[in-house]
Amino acid sequence: MLRKPSTNASNPDLKLVKKIARETRTETLARLHASAEGLSSKQAEENRKEYGSNKIATNKHDSKLRFLAEAFLTPFTMVLLILATLSLFTDYIFVPANQKDLSTVVIMLLMVFISGITSFVQNVRSSNAVNDLLKMVSVATNIKRDGKDQELPTKSVVVGDIINVAAGDMVPADMRLLRSKDLFCSSSSLNGESKPVEKIATKVPEFGKDKDYLDYPNILYEGTTIVSGSGVGVVFATGEHTMFGKLAQDISRNDIKETTFDVGIKNISKLLITMTAIIAPLVFIINGLTKGDWINALIFAIATAVGLTPEMLPVIVTTNLVKGSVEMSKHGTIVKKMNSIQNFGSADVLCTDKTGTLTQDKVVLERHYDLNLRETKHVLELSYLNSYYQTGMKDLIDKAVIDAAGDELNVNEIQRDYDKIDEIPFDFNRRRMSVVVANSDKEHGEHLLVTKGAAEEMLSVSTKMESNGKILPLTEDRKKDILAKIDDMNDDGLRVIMVGYKKNPAPVGEFSVKDESNLTLLGFLAFLDPPKESAKKALAKLKHDGITVKILTGDNEAVTRTVGLQVGLNVDTVYSGSDLENKSDKELAKMVEECNIFVKLSPENKTKIIELLKKNGHTVGYMGDGINDAPAMKAADVSISVDTAVDIAKESADIILLHKDLNVLEKGVRIGRKVFGNTMKYIKITLSSNFGNILSIMVASSFLPFLPMLPLQLLILDLLYGTSCLSLPFDTISNDYLEQPRTWSTKKLPKFMFYFGPTSSVFDVITFGLLFFIICPKLVGGNFNSINLAQKALFIALFHTGWFIESLWTQEMVIHALRDKRFPFIKQHASTAVVLSTFGAGIIGTLLPFSWLAKPLKFGPMPLSYMWVILGILILYILLTTVVKHFYLKSEKFLI
Repeated sequence: MLRKPSTNASNPDLKLVKKIARETRTETLARLHASAEGLSSKQAEENRKEYGSNKIATNKHDSKLRFLAEAFLTPFTMVLLILATLSLFTDYIFVPANQKDLSTVVIMLLMVFISGITSFVQNVRSSNAVNDLLKMVSVATNIKRDGKDQELPTKSVVVGDIINVAAGDMVPADMRLLRSKDLFCSSSSLNGESKPVEKIATKVPEFGKDKDYLDYPNILYEGTTIVSGSGVGVVFATGEHTMFGKLAQDISRNDIKETTFDVGIKNISKLLITMTAIIAPLVFIINGLTKGDWINALIFAIATAVGLTPEMLPVIVTTNLVKGSVEMSKHGTIVKKMNSIQNFGSADVLCTDKTGTLTQDKVVLERHYDLNLRETKHVLELSYLNSYYQTGMKDLIDKAVIDAAGDELNVNEIQRDYDKIDEIPFDFNRRRMSVVVANSDKEHGEHLLVTKGAAEEMLSVSTKMESNGKILPLTEDRKKDILAKIDDMNDDGLRVIMVGYKKNPAPVGEFSVKDESNLTLLGFLAFLDPPKESAKKALAKLKHDGITVKILTGDNEAVTRTVGLQVGLNVDTVYSGSDLENKSDKELAKMVEECNIFVKLSPENKTKIIELLKKNGHTVGYMGDGINDAPAMKAADVSISVDTAVDIAKESADIILLHKDLNVLEKGVRIGRKVFGNTMKYIKITLSSNFGNILSIMVASSFLPFLPMLPLQLLILDLLYGTSCLSLPFDTISNDYLEQPRTWSTKKLPKFMFYFGPTSSVFDVITFGLLFFIICPKLVGGNFNSINLAQKALFIALFHTGWFIESLWTQEMVIHALRDKRFPFIKQHASTAVVLSTFGAGIIGTLLPFSWLAKPLKFGPMPLSYMWVILGILILYILLTTVVKHFYLKSEKFLI
């Protein structure tokens, strides 16, 4: 749960809240030099200069210095810095003047510098990319500015602004309510409590109960959400002076949900550091005991530890994410939270509503029937009054009614004849909304309550019906007849709501939900939202990619079945929200697996289904755009919304689509999998390569009378390999790989290491044998034990050179061998960037013994003919790796 901002009595912003909560609306407007008619653009600019902008700055996301610290203070760079410090003592401080050598320390610091700077640059790029992409997502607020209501960016809000809020809106700043109508607000972003509370403009905090400022009935706080109803308020605090601003200085909203990606990286980091902590001391002890030179053994152990440290992991992860987010943006997918990309790719279940996702999101009013299924303008006229005069969320149904009335009726005359008196806003429990109007021309100003809503909910509050101009009692038989007619229209794919009215309602005080009683049913509104032409193909693609699509909707079964059939979904099993009630956990777990269409769901039902799917081991994505979707979006592993969604849905989303299209979603999923694949390539290949090197070093240290490679040479080897791996984020991924969801897990890593690590060690040991028993003796003129000291020094230098070249090339080739399950270079090949970087690193390393650096690096004069030996070893290595891959994949589904 989030902690509340400080309630310290000395907090000036909190003191202001308490004063304003107890004032009258006139006193508050006077205090802020504001007017109920709103500010002019000039006044708004002056207030912005005086009170500040409506922005909340957090050091975490804005500070380049913080990015720099995070780039250099990773677990791996810290290990390198510790090792560099140890090397400083063993190579420079505690040795004679003629043996002092800083080259090892310099190489380690260079590795830290390359890793840190690259990571810093990528983190800045990541931050800039997110900020640039989020500018493409609009979050607007209804502000009364220059005498008229305008949809303006939330950042435009200033102190003194008059703000209109309705269901689905996020409150853009701290506000004192001036007017409210059945206004319920959720403050979960401030106190973690999801249950909405009613806000009433005319009510002030009670004496003795004014300590908990979040419960003030006449105050709305930034970041809270309007669940139902509507209201008007004046802004008294913006940006960092709001209560949410105080909270944001301590914690960031983006840190609340840790993704499986974060957990996976942490687990891998722990595994690698544990390996280093175990292996390096072993290497030190073995070499110390077998060679008798404990100082050199310590230096070599330090170099080995460096070789085991994948210092490029943070860089490659960040590069992958930035590249993925930029690529996704080109396909209309905006990534709000970088680490959610991998969750997006690993999702194997996608839950979504049908409206706008499977359908065209262009609702058309097909029929406006009386209860005898005859077209009548009276039904459309009352429906128009309801849709036109309501001030809450005007959804697609309201827009369709208004559009149809504009074509068929004289709407100017209707607006002239009827004046709005009041309204009872929509909520998801009642599934109805009402307006109260007064007829100014007929029957001496008759008042009329007009209600429209879902059929069952309308029938529950109606006692009469109008048929052929007569008012009849609504009997059970007539109710059954009405429901049968609705079923027939549903079977045709029409969504049906009902319209009713009550003449001269007499409320006690303001109109409320209690007044929606004893209604007279008038007729039906039948809407058509046809399936998208692309939906069937997109669903087939998602199924091919291993993603099960589940429809979670508040609509009824008949309409949903019809749409489901048209887009190719299995509609054999359909459950409703009521079917989920009073079931055991075991029954529910089975139900969510066997059914892909759930209807008549409440927001709580949707959240429950997602939690059950996650408990069953699925990675769940949820796509929503309404206020009722927000709880489910927060429960999902990755939440997806669209740019046209309500504010709370966009705020809850990890990923936002600029087009509400499953094809866009499918492309984004594939990019997510590509990010995962290229990250796992580095992790798995480096782990197996490092494990192979460990085995080789252990064998060589145990049997050779000298160190198998000098510490400095080992560091250069690691630097060349690590640098070449920076190209992996730009590698290609096979279509086969992209067709199945992948999840993060460290459980398979040890098995991968034990299969492929020893494979490279086999050829290291062969190289050791060739160098020690054949190549070096031939070049030097005798076996190691029979030659003089000068010849031994040359022998050792040649051995180091030979293993350096072989080890570098096998490490570079393992990237090509293990990046795909198919045979490298023939059946599969890496991207141009990877080919150039790996072969480039190999060539540079091969040329070092023949360059002016040979002497300072203590390389020996290895003849060029040795490269034929390397070529033969590489061919055999690739062949053996292919055989091992075959056996590995007999028991494993995936290679990478």
